[in-house]
Amino acid sequence: MVNTVERAVGRRDLVLARKGVRDSVVSLAGLLGCPVTNEDGREIGRLVDVVVKHGQDAYPPVSGLIVKVGLRRSFIDGARIAKLERHQIKLSSTTINLTDYKRRSDESLLDADVLDHQIVDVNGLRVVRSSDLYLAPLDKEIRVVGVDISFVTFLRRIFPGALGRRATPQHVLDWATVASLADTSGVVKTSGSKTALSQLRPADLADLIEDLAGREQSALIEMLDPELAADALEEMEDEELQGLLRGLSEERAAELLSRMEPDESAEVLRDLSDEHREDILKAMDVKMAKQLRQLIAFDETLAGGIMTTHMVFAQENDTCGAALARLVENRDRDISDGVVIVDSKGKLVDHIQIIELVAAKSTALLSTLIGPPYPTSVQIDSPLEEVIEEFSNNRGASIVVIDEKGKPVGRILADDLVDALKPEEQHGLSKGTGALS
Repeated sequence: MVNTVERAVGRRDLVLARKGVRDSVVSLAGLLGCPVTNEDGREIGRLVDVVVKHGQDAYPPVSGLIVKVGLRRSFIDGARIAKLERHQIKLSSTTINLTDYKRRSDESLLDADVLDHQIVDVNGLRVVRSSDLYLAPLDKEIRVVGVDISFVTFLRRIFPGALGRRATPQHVLDWATVASLADTSGVVKTSGSKTALSQLRPADLADLIEDLAGREQSALIEMLDPELAADALEEMEDEELQGLLRGLSEERAAELLSRMEPDESAEVLRDLSDEHREDILKAMDVKMAKQLRQLIAFDETLAGGIMTTHMVFAQENDTCGAALARLVENRDRDISDGVVIVDSKGKLVDHIQIIELVAAKSTALLSTLIGPPYPTSVQIDSPLEEVIEEFSNNRGASIVVIDEKGKPVGRILADDLVDALKPEEQHGLSKGTGALS
């Protein structure tokens, strides 16, 4: 598999590959509780936590320190840091203005929010736990540059006198290759991790989401583009997806379900409690909610219960160029096999494959392409056994679903049928029918 991080960030751009950075890294776990001194070496207090600012930087800069001074927990601006050493932090002034710390929306606390929390190793496609974090001078600021995921490092923190404070290089990940998910608002956002995540396959993202727990699942979802997040949700196991939706707000769940294939969304919503389902539907666009309510109402053992309503329609007097333009407009809706042709009354006439549209002149009318073989269709209340038989007989990529008036209301793709049969006994279908062999 292609290394997504090397493609997204570039191995030469990973700062832990630089000897100067590797030699200057300092352990966060080693710093916690250590003295913070002024320019004259006088101790001001003891380090409680390190504040970082997240945003577009691949390596978040330290924006401040939280220091225990007497009984107070005070904030010291990160610009005051003169030197970061293994067991102490030196400041650049003898006079320090101490203020109470108030968390800002674009900041995270490394000890409270990231250390010992789950993170996503985008390079290794796995969920790991951060045992330590490493800071180093970079681009004239102190930044988070690495995360240690080794069990030895975890033990080192529990038994600090037994095992030194040295990093275990084989288990240290460059910060640009991970997605941290644990600040109180959701995510330590960095451009590098978001770029790398965006290049993963939906199935890989689904596996990562399933390996996470609780709020960290929601945090990873928040990092993703909504379309990609919806694609990943479609790849998740049903029980895992139900649990994820329970952890999201109704508004966020509604947004994601609206971007999924309608049949997939309907299947998910069917399995929710009546109250939760209704709360999500109320948060949706009225038109989308109405469409999903209709799908939910269908029995899953009938054609209407497994169809998707995503289709592109055209009429006989439309041009091939216009039909192609309509497909392009709807390219994000997984409509790739062509357009459904209807007559003036909306009844099914034909289904024109995209390859036929591309091969024809853009000014040619669709009527010139209409002809056998005509699309396979089933009634909306046709049982699954009949749908299976039609697929078996025609070997097509999809079947058009029509209502009692002959109007197309949806289509069934081969993978929809496979999903519907997943366990066959749920639908009362006998094994060994040979319909799919």
